[in-house]
Amino acid sequence: MAQSSIEWTEMTWNPTTGCTKVSQGCKFCYAEVMSKRLQSMGVEKYKDNFKVRTHEDALKTPYSWKKSKVVFVNSMSDLFHEQIPLEFIQKVFKVMNENPQHVFQVLTKRAERLLELHNELKWTHNIWMGVSIEEEIVKSRIDFLRKTNARVKFLSLEPLIGALPNLNLDNIDWVIVGGESGHNPRPMDADWVLDIQEQCEKADVAFFFKQWGGKNKKKNGRTLNGRTYDEMPEIELQHSV
Repeated sequence: MAQSSIEWTEMTWNPTTGCTKVSQGCKFCYAEVMSKRLQSMGVEKYKDNFKVRTHEDALKTPYSWKKSKVVFVNSMSDLFHEQIPLEFIQKVFKVMNENPQHVFQVLTKRAERLLELHNELKWTHNIWMGVSIEEEIVKSRIDFLRKTNARVKFLSLEPLIGALPNLNLDNIDWVIVGGESGHNPRPMDADWVLDIQEQCEKADVAFFFKQWGGKNKKKNGRTLNGRTYDEMPEIELQHSV
């Protein structure tokens, strides 16, 4: 586990690592860059760099957390990657099921496989399931997510590299928007963000504006309409089992 600088979570937990690119949102993948850095530092978990790997030992970690946490699952991977066996995904879900005192945020670009497997998984209240949507061409991921049994469903529109008008937000609980950062970030138009914020307001969907991004994301900040948007779904926690 690791404390996270990601604004919409508290910490990260990576029972799997590694991934492969599937769409334009993956072009400047921060996890790929970070994996190379961790490999060069000699971190055992990243000895294979960005190859897809499962980590049985990591499954024990959430049982040791003493206080309730909001946890981003697999910041360094995609749990629904085709190289991750269903049996291991089920093990990850079992850990989340058995730790209802924590909120687990799972995010995938592989929405088709998510829908294919969702009936094989136990969706407890504390598992928030999201899909990444970076531009219009991959908007169908929302429809796959909507059909799953996840109790809380969310969209991560980051890095937002195109307009997303007329989003179908039925049965969607939360929308996160963020611009790309790094050495050569693709620009995000303010009108795209404002339009999404208005769509969320009309649909009564929680809206979280993460960042403008750019080469200096700290300087560019995360203010929109003269304020910050930190809305999230209501968190329901239970005692551990």
